Amino acid sequence: MTLYEAIFIRRTVRKYDMKPVEDGIIEGIKAIIENADSIEGEGARFEFAPGSEMKANSAPHYILAFCDDDDAAYANVGYVLQQADLYIQSIGLGSRWYGTTKPKKKKAAFCIVLEFGNTDAPRRNGAEDFKRLSAAEISNAVSDVDLRIAEAARLAPSGVNSQPWKLDFTDGKVTIRYFRREVVDALFPKYGKIDLGIVARHVELALRNEGRDIQHVTASGQGKNFAIEIETLMK
Repeated sequence: MTLYEAIFIRRTVRKYDMKPVEDGIIEGIKAIIENADSIEGEGARFEFAPGSEMKANSAPHYILAFCDDDDAAYANVGYVLQQADLYIQSIGLGSRWYGTTKPKKKKAAFCIVLEFGNTDAPRRNGAEDFKRLSAAEISNAVSDVDLRIAEAARLAPSGVNSQPWKLDFTDGKVTIRYFRREVVDALFPKYGKIDLGIVARHVELALRNEGRDIQHVTASGQGKNFAIEIETLMK
């Protein structure tokens, strides 16, 4: 299963078999993160930890993300780690973005975690299993190609399924603008920007599936004016 195909079957998992995943699988996930492209000019650091090192221990494994205190840095964490999230689900494991747990020992620049492990939770059957805003509500997509890209975008996970984004399609470019959702900003101010990075990964994978080469992925602005721009070329 490709990462693009995993978009349509992904499920947020909350119950796991607490038996550790095999070391070889862990190494494969680490390789996915190490080889993932980043938003231009941004960086992040990732650590793997067992559930015993977390305040809320609901899974056998956690990927801890660390970054600067900046909107673009938060978005980059979402962009990189969503590639791991989709890979994890593509190989039959479960995963969840978990915004309300932290490591027991305080760590500087800690951002968020992705938990994962073996699970009996079923995969989704397809896009019809998701409860999300429609492509028309999150984008100005008109062409069949743009609508397929918007469909992949609308299935991206986000804090309380708030989908804090709007997609603007122009020739050779997709701009993902932050669209403020009051409930998310009130509870978790940084998570809307992480969500923008997550949806940008879905857009990037969908663009590649349509035969586009990605030229640049850049972030601009702050707060309510934050956006991610993906420039493409046809192959």
